Amino acid sequence: MDSTTTSIFVFGIYLIFVGAGFLLIPNILLPLFRFPKTDEPWIRVMAALVLVISFFYLVAAHHNIKPIYWATIYGRLFVFLSFIVLVLTKRAQPMLLVFGIVDALGAMWTLLTLLS
Repeated sequence: MDSTTTSIFVFGIYLIFVGAGFLLIPNILLPLFRFPKTDEPWIRVMAALVLVISFFYLVAAHHNIKPIYWATIYGRLFVFLSFIVLVLTKRAQPMLLVFGIVDALGAMWTLLTLLS
């Protein structure tokens, strides 16, 4: 497995943990990130979507689909910028940036390996 494929695979595994965690035990995880507990379905809807996206990452890594690697860079940077806007406009708590930073760092790792 080359370093780019490794970056995509590792991010896919990260997304499995995030998605499964927020799907199965959101009210245990949310307070850890200083978010309020919720009974709303949206956290689990988001988690299900994250799990689906994780499988896309794993399939892309398994088949070495380079165009998808590039798409993930743009997507993860968009997530990071979106989270910044949400925090700056006070529509989200600053702790959301933790997840955005992980996305941005993952995107940079993938980008650097593609360019090397």
